[in-house]
Amino acid sequence: MALNNNSTNASSGYNTPDSELESVLPIHPSAARRPHAIVVQSENTAYSDEYITAKYENRSAEVTVTDGQFLVNPTVQSFEFQTKRVPGKTGLMMIGVGGNNGTTLCATILANRHNIVWHTKQGIQQPNYIGSLLRASTVRIGTEASTGKDVHVPVSDVLPMVHPNDLVLGGWDISGVPLEKAMERAQVLDYDLQRQVAPHMALLGKPLPSIYYPDFIAANQETRADNLIPGQDKQTHLEHIRADIRKFKKDNGLDRAVVFWTANTERYSDIIPGVNDTAENLLSSIKSSHPEVSPSTLFAVAAILEGEPFINGAPQNTFVPGVIALAELHKSFIGGDDLKSGQTKLKSVLAEFLVNAGIKPLSISSYNHLGNNDGRNLSAEKQFRSKEISKSSVVDDMVDANRVLYKAPEVGEKGVPVGKGEHPDHIVVIKYVPAVGDSKRAIDEYYSEIFCGGRNTISIFNECEDSLLATPLILDLTILTELLTRVKYRKTSSGETKEFAPLYPVLSLLSYMLKAPLVKPGTDVVNSLNRQRNALESFLKACLGLESNNGDLLMETRVW
Repeated sequence: MALNNNSTNASSGYNTPDSELESVLPIHPSAARRPHAIVVQSENTAYSDEYITAKYENRSAEVTVTDGQFLVNPTVQSFEFQTKRVPGKTGLMMIGVGGNNGTTLCATILANRHNIVWHTKQGIQQPNYIGSLLRASTVRIGTEASTGKDVHVPVSDVLPMVHPNDLVLGGWDISGVPLEKAMERAQVLDYDLQRQVAPHMALLGKPLPSIYYPDFIAANQETRADNLIPGQDKQTHLEHIRADIRKFKKDNGLDRAVVFWTANTERYSDIIPGVNDTAENLLSSIKSSHPEVSPSTLFAVAAILEGEPFINGAPQNTFVPGVIALAELHKSFIGGDDLKSGQTKLKSVLAEFLVNAGIKPLSISSYNHLGNNDGRNLSAEKQFRSKEISKSSVVDDMVDANRVLYKAPEVGEKGVPVGKGEHPDHIVVIKYVPAVGDSKRAIDEYYSEIFCGGRNTISIFNECEDSLLATPLILDLTILTELLTRVKYRKTSSGETKEFAPLYPVLSLLSYMLKAPLVKPGTDVVNSLNRQRNALESFLKACLGLESNNGDLLMETRVW
């Protein structure tokens, strides 16, 4: 199943011709096409027809602590980045394409591509990419020479990126309902938009058959499982998925296919020595159809072996150690876990605000209820546990950063910390309430200690349309991932000239969009939303040879 990206006048036999579509508004700025207009005039940045090549110095500091004395040694590491200028033709293959997120993404891309407008009770609504970090937020690139005013550009303009309208859409689903009917079943989009976009959705047809291992998702999903790759042999399933990826690329003339898990939350997989702890053991376990190999892990392995990126948009531990080792072996990109759209994103901001203000959160209590199929699946205990783990770690790094407020963990044998140390009580509850549909409710209470034994309580009620917040994140993750496949680097501090190499396979630069960011093994997870955003912004600027956030110092306002 795929949409021909170049065919804007294709007909399913009953759609309205493009010339008669109800389009009366100009294209929204978040969906507009702009030439890549940023040119850096510097000896550090060079342009060729094929590449942007930039020199960058990564400035940091090494700290040694001796008897309470902090000895700080500034460091500089020189890099050179090479970015391929023209994005390749890119496909997005979603596992769970017939679900709420999958159908919403397909429909809204089609609405933007054809500039379909629709009527709501508030009036005429136009398609856009509001909610996308890349398409609808901006980054400061400097000050205007004549006025000294800050100049901001959309993040998507910093480096050449795929336009979301150009993505070729496809994927798998355990439900064989055609996508226009699946969109109707999801009950996310306004009826008038569904009516107009349905003929274009019909051209997508049915999802590709997927794999279904009942032990990994809630039993209440069984009635949807009517579109399955036959048999129980996991090696056969792996080869089938790999063949689907190859065919999708060939049929659509793609340079790149990003494989994206947006299906149901699975239970956590047990990490078992000899089964999924190494790449070799994992591949052997797939051959023997070991019961602890999950569907999402199987899809990840298929993408890695085909050399295509895999992103996990759900909270389960798809990336068991064997998957990470396999990605390292094949230098194939992976990223995850779990889309960070509403409550968790707000929590990462508010918890950081409190701790950075010197206020001590004692407890954070989070309650959710939602009525879509995601909520139905999460009503099962094992699947809820995956989501609870994903949501619960979001404040850990803020606490670790402030040992004035929170006692550090005790040190065990060989200097290894035991446990997390002092930590706020953190409670997460999720309930399935069918009546609210895709309109999720999130209720949070932050109970904190303030000056001299005082107490402060902040309560927040957050209502959000779940799929309309998640869909732009899928686009951002896909587009950023494709960009990172075109970026190579080399270290130049040593004076030797090495060949440019791809980035490390675990794409931690995607962390801003993810609840439980996957990072290089042995490194700390950063959950601070500000730090995640700054890291991404700094990296994009580094690829142009620009310094990161020095402009925030506003030095010209501090001196005569």
